[in-house]
Amino acid sequence: MKIAPRTAVILLLFCTTSPLHAQWLKHSTPGIPRTPDGAPNLAAPVPRTAEGKPDFSGVWGFDAGPSLFYIAGGLKPDEIQPWAREAAKQQSENYARDDQFPRCLPEGPRFNHFLALPNKIVQTPTLMMVMAENLSYRQIFLDGRALPEVVTPSFMGYSVGHWEGDTLVVETIGYKDTTKLDFAGHPHTENLRLTERYRRLDFGHMEIQETFSDPAVYSRPLTLTVKATLVPDTELLEYVCAENEKDRQGQHLVGTVGEEMKAIKPVKVSPEILAKYVARYDFRWPENPTVPSVWPVTMANGELFLQGAPLTPLSETQFLWAGSNRLEFVKDAQGRVTHFVVTVVEGNLIVKKIPDGK
Repeated sequence: MKIAPRTAVILLLFCTTSPLHAQWLKHSTPGIPRTPDGAPNLAAPVPRTAEGKPDFSGVWGFDAGPSLFYIAGGLKPDEIQPWAREAAKQQSENYARDDQFPRCLPEGPRFNHFLALPNKIVQTPTLMMVMAENLSYRQIFLDGRALPEVVTPSFMGYSVGHWEGDTLVVETIGYKDTTKLDFAGHPHTENLRLTERYRRLDFGHMEIQETFSDPAVYSRPLTLTVKATLVPDTELLEYVCAENEKDRQGQHLVGTVGEEMKAIKPVKVSPEILAKYVARYDFRWPENPTVPSVWPVTMANGELFLQGAPLTPLSETQFLWAGSNRLEFVKDAQGRVTHFVVTVVEGNLIVKKIPDGK
């Protein structure tokens, strides 16, 4: 199914990432299995607690794939309430000014989805803490308690977990309805329920299957898989979203996507040329460069899409991504596409093409 949200929030993601963010440059983590050359062995066996359960402790980079931008991509028109579809459309059109990210508020149910900032898990037999560099956190209680009767919804909700073999199953309720499910602005009610299934595949890799259930908005659950890669030999440093106060007051995020689209001059590019760009690309957030994120360029009905958001041709090689960011595909001397360059406030970011079959 074609996914074509007007996800202008992509610009927001790059614009609001503070250059003050950083990590410890080098710190050899005790207990990390290593290869003969001293590099962390991410393929080593799963570490276990004294109770024999997988130990998820560590600093992790999370990747939700296209669901970061557009979690509702597989829904048919009659599977989402019209008001919710319109709310997401308006958020994208208005550069996500009402989103929690530019307002410096916690991420809520999409906490695991933003790869640029790593999270740290600290696990005990009765409690798992997930901490973010932006000073938000989750408490996942493993002491057998039941979910509470929610009186006051919160940004991060209320979480309890239990073990099913080597899988940690986490149930969360009580999210504020001002938070969003993705960066496209898909909403939810305060009856949202998130079910997560944590599986550590080996020492350096983890998967979290997430299922969002909110029958008042979506006629069926929304399920995605978050892939996590361990970021060893480093630590978190705080990232404070202070400068975004101006965005919250509307001093930076002004105008609409529609207004910007009127100022550009799209061109027609043949499907044969567009098809050369269809591939999977390896993107690395500058703040978390050791963790790969696969960004697919797809084609449907003669149009290109990156991460589900449209690429508007400005020439045969230059495009406007989601109505906001300039992007250019680069070829080698033989005319083969090698990478693309996306221009953001941090500079030009190179996103390399993944060879076929890998």
